[in-house]
Amino acid sequence: MANLALQLGFQAGGNRIDWVDYAKGFCIIFVVMMHATLGVEKHAVLKEIAEPGATGWMNYIVTFAQPFRMPDFFMISGLFLGLVIGRSWLRYFDRKVVHFAYFYVIWLVIQFAFKSLGWISQGVPASEIGGSFLLALVEPYGTLWFIYMLPVMFIATRLLSNIHWAIVLVAAMVLEIAPIHTGSLLVDEFASRYVYFFAGYALAQPIFKLAGWARDNIGKALGYLGTWAVINGVFTFTAMPQVFESLFQAANRQIPSNMAQLPVVSLALGAAGAVAVVCLCAVLSRFKTAGFLRYLGQHSIVVYLAFFAPMIITREVLFKFAPGLGLGNISLIVLFTSVIGPVIAYEFTRITGWFGFLFSRPKWAWIDKSVTPKQAKASLQPAE
Repeated sequence: MANLALQLGFQAGGNRIDWVDYAKGFCIIFVVMMHATLGVEKHAVLKEIAEPGATGWMNYIVTFAQPFRMPDFFMISGLFLGLVIGRSWLRYFDRKVVHFAYFYVIWLVIQFAFKSLGWISQGVPASEIGGSFLLALVEPYGTLWFIYMLPVMFIATRLLSNIHWAIVLVAAMVLEIAPIHTGSLLVDEFASRYVYFFAGYALAQPIFKLAGWARDNIGKALGYLGTWAVINGVFTFTAMPQVFESLFQAANRQIPSNMAQLPVVSLALGAAGAVAVVCLCAVLSRFKTAGFLRYLGQHSIVVYLAFFAPMIITREVLFKFAPGLGLGNISLIVLFTSVIGPVIAYEFTRITGWFGFLFSRPKWAWIDKSVTPKQAKASLQPAE
């Protein structure tokens, strides 16, 4: 794996690392955008501020990003796994399971404490709230599902590492294409997303070569991006034809909202979109024109964990004092505060040293005592 690291240019601060941070920053913005926009639209209807089915202009961006938003996030998450997958089980389990489990439980408690106030005011029994919390320990909860899913994929990939990568990749593609809808978020999302995570791990070298090509061939990269944007837009904004609706009804399955969600098509658009994000961010990293994306990429877990609180607060304030702004504009403001809020909270903990456990795993939560948290942090690449 050391040779692989040298081949891919994983030296700290290198240009090839820059684009990964840009990509993670790009993806976290689109993930928060989805929750902010759909949340505004849903609660506007519940508060009778908007008619059922009403959407704002931000919904068009969310719809366009649907095919690639999470696939690229998972692909980037698997990109550096080849450097650590051969470590001892203890260290691997500590870094890839306990690490994320810690943040999941901490922020699960925070989310439940935050939301329980509303549930109690609605008359939800404490026993039901407690039962929901216990269920969230075995079934991914709300916006935290990505943090829950990563350790599952890390363990699955380690267990499958002795099988030829092509066999696993094909099997993962079949899972994504297959109509797996069990009702369990853990099962269904694993089936839908694992192919992208494993592709990041198994195809790391070609992905980094692609980024290098995009940096050196900006015109061709932009040409690909333009072509991809048109194709992606056509599929995401084309409603499901009646013939396909009939087939889904006959199979007793939920009818997709657009052509991009069709089996095989969703896989193709997910892969094409992931390539597009790699090319775009590789080009951006060359010109250093979007440094905020790199910062967000380096702290993407911070934004992902904490965005729910400013999202809810800002949404409710705007509904109360400025409902006439329109759903699209409200969604944009909510997106901005949902991204900036966690960054401010993180910088506060970093500068003051208060509540650092919210974003940094404390020493007592490490099971691999052979490496201190400070040493381990120093050895991490920004994208990990």
